[in-house]
Amino acid sequence: MKQELKKRKIRWFSVQSAGLQAQLGSAMSVNSAQALTEAKIPFSETFNSRQLTPKMVEEAYAVVCMTEAQRVSFGGKPNVTSFYELCGVEIPDPYGQKIEVYRRTLEAIRACLPQLIAGLRLEENQNTTN
Repeated sequence: MKQELKKRKIRWFSVQSAGLQAQLGSAMSVNSAQALTEAKIPFSETFNSRQLTPKMVEEAYAVVCMTEAQRVSFGGKPNVTSFYELCGVEIPDPYGQKIEVYRRTLEAIRACLPQLIAGLRLEENQNTTN
């Protein structure tokens, strides 16, 4: 997402990752790092997982959940959406699975980026937030 936003010159929107059940402070999984490396997507070698907090949700322009069940768990907060709402697909968590699953997950996310950007109205809001 960061690369796509940079390519489109959308500078007002930042991307962060946080999990609902992440083990706080854990390093990136080996398979995540491998899939990102293969796709030439930069990432921090010092990545540590973190949990999504109520404050993060409150301050976010948008929170995009990977599955519809995750979105529903937020009880209808107006800034919480999901891949399903925006793209018509869910992105299952590949954690603990083989590298092929991580690769497919990455490709599914990449395929959704244009729809995510359009659904979140990031390009439209570019002019109103600067």
